[in-house]
Amino acid sequence: MKGVKTWMTTQWNKDDLFYVCSMIEFVARETHNKVKDVVGKMTDEDLVLQLRTAGVNHCLSFEQVCDEWIEEYQITEGNFDNITTCKYSVPTVTSIGRVYQTLILNVMGLYANVVK
Repeated sequence: MKGVKTWMTTQWNKDDLFYVCSMIEFVARETHNKVKDVVGKMTDEDLVLQLRTAGVNHCLSFEQVCDEWIEEYQITEGNFDNITTCKYSVPTVTSIGRVYQTLILNVMGLYANVVK
């Protein structure tokens, strides 16, 4: 994720990263977009803002935060749907969020900026 290294080095909180990663997956599924398309709508500053507000937003429902993100970042309905055609049990949003969190934490030390 863009901007993550800066945020994580100034204020470490992997739970916030987990929440934002899960939220990105949720928004992607709800809007039928690829995760990269959702992240692409956000600037580095937007991602850092979401990491900072994750401690408050986690108290809200995913649906409410999703609606706010769709409006604020102008995320349009896409046509990507890998859920209905899936031939196996679909992992939960939080399971995928944990995978993204682990990936980011593991590569963070290798690069100056995780995704640019």
